[in-house]
Amino acid sequence: MDALIPEHLPAFLAELDTFIEQRLEPLQAEDDNNRFFDHRREYARTDWENHGLPTAEWEALLAQARGMAREAGFLGFALPGEYGGGDASNLEMAVVREHLAARGIGLHCDLQNEHSIVGNFPTTLAFRDFGSAEQRDAFIPGSINGSIGVAFGLTEPDHGSDATWLETTAVPSVRDGVSGWEINGSKMWTTGMHLATHVLVFARTEGEAGSARGITCFVVPNPSAGLVIEEWLWTFNMPTDHPRVSVNQVWVPDSAILGEHGLGLAVAQHFVHENRIRQAASSLGTARYCITESVAYALERHTFGKPLATNQAIQFRLAELHADYELVKALTFQVAAEMDQMSKREVALKLSDKVAICNYRANRLACEAADAAIQVHGAMGYSRYKQFEHHYRHHRRYRITEGSDEIQLRKIAGHLFGFIGRSG
Repeated sequence: MDALIPEHLPAFLAELDTFIEQRLEPLQAEDDNNRFFDHRREYARTDWENHGLPTAEWEALLAQARGMAREAGFLGFALPGEYGGGDASNLEMAVVREHLAARGIGLHCDLQNEHSIVGNFPTTLAFRDFGSAEQRDAFIPGSINGSIGVAFGLTEPDHGSDATWLETTAVPSVRDGVSGWEINGSKMWTTGMHLATHVLVFARTEGEAGSARGITCFVVPNPSAGLVIEEWLWTFNMPTDHPRVSVNQVWVPDSAILGEHGLGLAVAQHFVHENRIRQAASSLGTARYCITESVAYALERHTFGKPLATNQAIQFRLAELHADYELVKALTFQVAAEMDQMSKREVALKLSDKVAICNYRANRLACEAADAAIQVHGAMGYSRYKQFEHHYRHHRRYRITEGSDEIQLRKIAGHLFGFIGRSG
């Protein structure tokens, strides 16, 4: 597997570590910023009297860290070179994601809101590949410098994985002589709406329920008349930035359509394989963190006059997790490398099942490793003085979002039995 890793990448990881240790860790230590990461983290991060939203201080600190990473040249590593980025490959991003997560939570890589000093920038790529010239000019620079934030409105109260059955509709409507669309419906888990300048709203413009065709993606300014945040949904991992949104007679011009009319699901699925492989890598990093911490603790902790590590019950559970980690990591990096040799269409046809395997197993492994770490550390593992409960709560979400366990298995089975088409 080491032969897959580009020669320059270890040096990049070392530079990242130096940046974290010399710039971010001192920032985290000053002005009691560590309250956001120690046993007080959920309390400090959450504005309990304001619908459970993230506190302004917490988000400002994360923005400061991202600004430092942008200035140092790390934040845009995944961006195309044409936008000043590092043209990072899927393999490079998988290695970086695993590396950062394996350090545990901190200003370099936090779990609650996907903060990282090496960004993904899916919105930038969506506008590059689907946007008109005007949309690219209007949205790409801001999506890179942080002045524009775009939320994602696909999921609905009654429809999640079954997105082709969404009930939000858009019909042609002319206002003040301008041709456009009136959108009606509701959206769920529209993450980041409290900071978003725009939201991508997916609505059926034609066709029958259940058809992939006939769904169109609209770029809706936030705020807009009729676009209302109805409630903020409190979750297993607080604070929350996930609202339920109603869309009542929201009007947008024709120029708000992103991509082709009726083919909006292509926008929704544009980054799915890249995101799933990177999500798998992050889960692997968390698994490594939990295993490493547990091994160290078992060697130090003495019970009944001997190290905890001398008990086979401890050894075997951690050894099994370590074996799974090595196996899933090898497959994840291999699949990421194969993705770099194919077009998006080829990846969807030939590697979709393998990406699903990586995502499914890595996300479960992160939860299993966090659970084992809690058990090995005993009462302290269960407490908030250790990070493991935080890791578990976050990665438990990964087994639902970006394709649930069952969706991943459905994809794997579809290829296995030939219902979708066998991978090459």
